[in-house]
Amino acid sequence: FVAYRTNPHVDMAARAADCADLLREMLAGERMARAFIRLPLCPPSVTLLTAEGPYADLVAEFVPKIEREMGLPFKTPPKVEQRSRDEVAAFVRKQLESDRGRTQVAGQEAAYKLLGLVPDTMQLGVLLQRLLEEQIVGYYDPATKVLYVVEGAPDALLKQTVSHELVHALQDQYVKIDSIQAQVDDGDRQVAAQAVLEGQAVFMQLRIDANAGPMLKEPGGWDRIRDMIREGSVGMPVFASAPRAVREGLLFPYLGGADFVRRFVNVRPEKELLTDLPVSTKQILSDSAYFGGGANGRDVPVRVTLPAPSSGEVMYSNTFGEFETRLALVQHIKDDELARRAATGVDGDRYAVIRTAQGQALVWASAWDSPADAADFLDAMGDAARRRYELPKPDLAAGSTTRRFDVAATPTRSARTVTLSLEQVNGKPVVLYMDLPAAVSAPIDPSRIVVDSPAGGR
Repeated sequence: FVAYRTNPHVDMAARAADCADLLREMLAGERMARAFIRLPLCPPSVTLLTAEGPYADLVAEFVPKIEREMGLPFKTPPKVEQRSRDEVAAFVRKQLESDRGRTQVAGQEAAYKLLGLVPDTMQLGVLLQRLLEEQIVGYYDPATKVLYVVEGAPDALLKQTVSHELVHALQDQYVKIDSIQAQVDDGDRQVAAQAVLEGQAVFMQLRIDANAGPMLKEPGGWDRIRDMIREGSVGMPVFASAPRAVREGLLFPYLGGADFVRRFVNVRPEKELLTDLPVSTKQILSDSAYFGGGANGRDVPVRVTLPAPSSGEVMYSNTFGEFETRLALVQHIKDDELARRAATGVDGDRYAVIRTAQGQALVWASAWDSPADAADFLDAMGDAARRRYELPKPDLAAGSTTRRFDVAATPTRSARTVTLSLEQVNGKPVVLYMDLPAAVSAPIDPSRIVVDSPAGGR
């Protein structure tokens, strides 16, 4: 049974294609099942109009294509409205100024400053506001279930925007996007889920695009498209001038996520993706971490718990995961491949920004797959800290499992102490990184760190 999905019926060709697909499957031997479903035969038809409102022609064009590619139908027709630039700016400001938004931005800003990923004078919230206002042409709001398009959006971006945001509207009918966005205590898991949502939307808009679709099927086509997207972002002045960590953090859900979705659909039906989300950026980045051995054989991060500090108070705590661990390394060692290798073995982490009377401190404990992985990270992160503070190479004994850097005060910064140590916690190698005001003793006792193995996976 193939029914129209538009009212008035403007999708006859698309539904005919669906019928042809079903006939082809039946002729190929596909067995059909009989089902009885009570249909609402007398709905208020005015509420089912799909060919009205702004961009109705694009909605009618893209909805059947998206449904066919994803293998999932819209449960209710998507709703599209226009918004002015001022209204979009107000929406972005509301998200950033909510209690959840303020907490996350302030915590990330503090952690990034302590790692030297953004300048000490930067106001991250202000930058994010400007970045999002510069980039947004449309958005889907899971609170209102409406797809909004900015008035006066360039024609060149209109089709891409509508197709992209329609995917989010469909996703929200199968997983609760607002619930995913609310998972604020595990940043690594939140970024991984966001990468699937944005990556699927990007990969879909490319597949159904008249120009990008054929290119995707060519050898090396995805690599060329990914490079073009990166190069195109340079044309946005606010984005181009942002710190590297901020730029990469904004791009990762779209490009890293699309790359994951591309690999997923090569081995599994796309309709299964939303019911089997990755739980870490390691699973997004590594085929073996997600696809290796099925759901029970996946590389699931361990849970790292930091004890309460002996002095000061925790103002923010979260996880970095493999992706942000790479960012912390490459910022200072300036070697993408070395940063990638040194971050690959991370198996879970937790950091805390601690407010002390002498200033803010960062404590970061990361668990590793093997002692060799932990030793590699100890070396790489130690070198990153040395380069960040422009210090000479230390003389280290062979096999040393500790690092210490005494950082002299400058006119703009108080004296600090950076330490790294390789610990064993519950039989798991753990690297403890601390960047403290020089007068502050270590606020965390390594022996009180807890590492719990995941319930499933490996």
